[in-house]
Amino acid sequence: MAIKSRNKVEPTFNSSSMSDLVFLLLIFFMLTSTLVAPNAIKLMLPSSNSKTMAKQTVTVYVNEQFQYFVDETPADETQLTDLINNKIGNDSQATVVLRSDKSVPVQYVVNVIDAVNDINNATGNNHKVILATAPKK
Repeated sequence: MAIKSRNKVEPTFNSSSMSDLVFLLLIFFMLTSTLVAPNAIKLMLPSSNSKTMAKQTVTVYVNEQFQYFVDETPADETQLTDLINNKIGNDSQATVVLRSDKSVPVQYVVNVIDAVNDINNATGNNHKVILATAPKK
């Protein structure tokens, strides 16, 4: 009497579950890459070797058309102090990160520093201004 095995080993490979995994990974990376938006306003930052890192409370942008933005809210020079003060709130050690295009004249940078100094003088706080730069190549 000959005994035959019911389980036969087939030399083919079923790759249907592998393609499901690939599509799931593709969807995952497509969704997570759209959530990352470090800078909403495109600027050409000046380059520097320094690596000063700070906890940013408020970000002020000055673009190549010399327009001010306080956390993506458009502002002019007269509104700058009030908008920064509202964003800082009650924080006594706030840090204002200034992201200025490298083609912007220094006077526009000084206007932001003066606005923060006016807030410091009025409230007696010690807020700092940090100029954001791009790494040197």
